[in-house]
Amino acid sequence: PVANATITPRPPAHQVRAGDPVTLRCSVQVGSAPVTFTWLRDGRELAQGPLLELGDIDVGHSGTYQCVATNRLDGHRVFRALSPELALEVTTWGPGNTAVAAGTGGLLLFLVLLVGVIVAWHWWHSVGGAPPEPPAAPEEGKVLYTHVMSTKQMG
Repeated sequence: PVANATITPRPPAHQVRAGDPVTLRCSVQVGSAPVTFTWLRDGRELAQGPLLELGDIDVGHSGTYQCVATNRLDGHRVFRALSPELALEVTTWGPGNTAVAAGTGGLLLFLVLLVGVIVAWHWWHSVGGAPPEPPAAPEEGKVLYTHVMSTKQMG
């Protein structure tokens, strides 16, 4: 019986850019010949054979790919091995990809806000925070002593 079906992508990445050539190879670690291979994308049959050449891919190739390896013993019993799923995400870097642009815009907004908070915190602490409360007026007959110390030098 066939067992341990695996998919090997070329190039070996789950996220590829539109226009990249992609080939998927299905193989089994165990199984007597003849072994047939069936490719599934998102659970639907797509092609036959050990290689699935997607060519120069586009966003429409995104999805979950699986390979089913099959062989027969004694001419009657059919054995199948299903590979683990391979999620392929195709991205574009041009102006037509609104999902990437929206994600990048959100990240950029977050970074701008983060920098703003850091600058405000630094400014607040460099000027010493809020001005101190003025001392309460002394009671009648008490002497008020003050001590002024400059922490910044002028010109």
